[in-house]
Amino acid sequence: MSVIETMIDIPVEHERNVCGQFDSYLKKIERTLHVTIIARDGEIKLIGPEQTIRQAKSVFSNLVELSRRGNAITEQNVDYALSLSFTESDGQILEIDKDIICRTITGKPVKPKTMGQKQYVDAIRKKMIVFGIGPAGTGKTYLAMAMAIQAFKNGEVGRIILTRPAIEAGEKLGFLPGDLQSKIDPYLRPLYDALYQIMGAESYLHNSEKGLIEVAPLAYMRGRTLDNAYIILDEAQNTTPAQMKMFLTRIGFGSKVIVTGDQTQKDLPSGATSGLDTAIKVLRRIDDIGFCYLTSSDVVRHPLVQKIVQAYDDFEQKGKATPHARRTRERDRS
Repeated sequence: MSVIETMIDIPVEHERNVCGQFDSYLKKIERTLHVTIIARDGEIKLIGPEQTIRQAKSVFSNLVELSRRGNAITEQNVDYALSLSFTESDGQILEIDKDIICRTITGKPVKPKTMGQKQYVDAIRKKMIVFGIGPAGTGKTYLAMAMAIQAFKNGEVGRIILTRPAIEAGEKLGFLPGDLQSKIDPYLRPLYDALYQIMGAESYLHNSEKGLIEVAPLAYMRGRTLDNAYIILDEAQNTTPAQMKMFLTRIGFGSKVIVTGDQTQKDLPSGATSGLDTAIKVLRRIDDIGFCYLTSSDVVRHPLVQKIVQAYDDFEQKGKATPHARRTRERDRS
């Protein structure tokens, strides 16, 4: 296999952002693509087989353009650019970056970071009900909240309703100190955190007092019809089938619903059926309901979280092997 050399320019103002602290991103690209990278004075020399050189050039081109757009390059950006370099979709990272949903209270843009997240956001725009299913860190809830807040600001809906089952409390809720709100707040805290980050505490409190933003346990949805609202059900894997049916039948005219959950993180009693699992089976053929499945490749938290999610996925897949397959593997090893 012939080895070639090529030079690429990195604008000096983007060099540190693209190369990473102590050239950490360059080292990652070297290890992944098996190329030699020599950086000096705004130029990068690439040495390696022609195919991997093409991949490396694609990665650097994407990272430089992301940097030009004002992004602080993260390890997740580098990992995703590398993964796309092995496909025909290496230009998608720049298309994804254009899709700004809204901005946080500090001005930081909220946007999808992976193709899976982009498909999820697009489905939310097109469908009346969307199920976002995937592991922790894939942005299911955060992106849903961003879409809800932007729709509310644009006047597309009159209110936002955020809910999740508080099954950890169960019948023990009455034994917790404080009034009812202080008892349920710990179970809704992740929703508050996202609200504060995107719209600010002052704006949230103002709209909450007017009844335009509601954060409540799922049980509070019973007996209501929710018109002209953006409704998000979080942690849906912890609903029962009856609760899920109750929730979905609350939807009124002019409303949009997003259901998020992780099928691998159920807190239901042993042997209980998840309402999320049942809904996937029952509703999958209805046209105006979308199902988006996010994976470990869509995790945008600390890189270690992505590795942890992938390790658990691999472990659980091995556990699903049939007894016959396991016996065959054991016989082959003996």
